[in-house]
Formats: sequence, C-alpha cells, structure tokens
Amino acid sequence: MGVTPASPNPPAPGAVVSDKTFSASRWTKGNLWFPTRIVVSPLRVSRVKRRLLSRSEESISISQVASVKISTGIFWSDILIESTGGTDPITSHGHRKADALRIRDLIEGFQAARR
Repeated sequence: MGVTPASPNPPAPGAVVSDKTFSASRWTKGNLWFPTRIVVSPLRVSRVKRRLLSRSEESISISQVASVKISTGIFWSDILIESTGGTDPITSHGHRKADALRIRDLIEGFQAARR
C-alpha cells in the first residue's frame, strides 16, 4: 500500500549510464547568450562554457573529486567542485537548487560505484 522505491528506475548492475547535463539559468550573470553547462558522467565532471566563436571546458575525473560545495541563494545555487590533485576547482553559478543537489548526488553515486 503506497510503498515507493528509494530511487525511481535505478540502473541495473553493469548497465550503461549516459551523461547528465545541467544548464545554468539564462537569468544569471554571464549566462544570457551561452549558459554554462555541467556534464556529469561515470568517468568525469566537466564544465563547458561556450562563447561566440569558441568554448572552454574544464574537467575533473570522478575519482579525483574531493568535495562538492553548494551555496544556495533565494533563487539560484552556486556549485564548487574541488579536486584532490590540487588543480583549480570547477565553479558554476546560476543553477537551480534541485539541479545542484542532483549534481552532488550523481558525483557521490559514481564515486561509490567505483569503490
């Protein structure tokens, strides 16, 4: 009677999990024309920022992610993903709160699956 699983449709063991992409809101600073995207895959976390004629991409291996910090405001959240390798952290602002929490949960889930 009304029992729901902890996560809807969990991936089967050995199943191929596709990349998940989260875009920042166009209403935030620096995201009007080309919003920043965070791509989370089982192998890496990437920040992709497009420009008019180019794009920049930063990535950190899932096994090298040390922490994920989320700062929430009234409407939007800022995400800071730090690595254990001493490289610059991945930062992104203007994401929905639910997306920021989903990014953190995906990273933690992929790290737990690798152990």
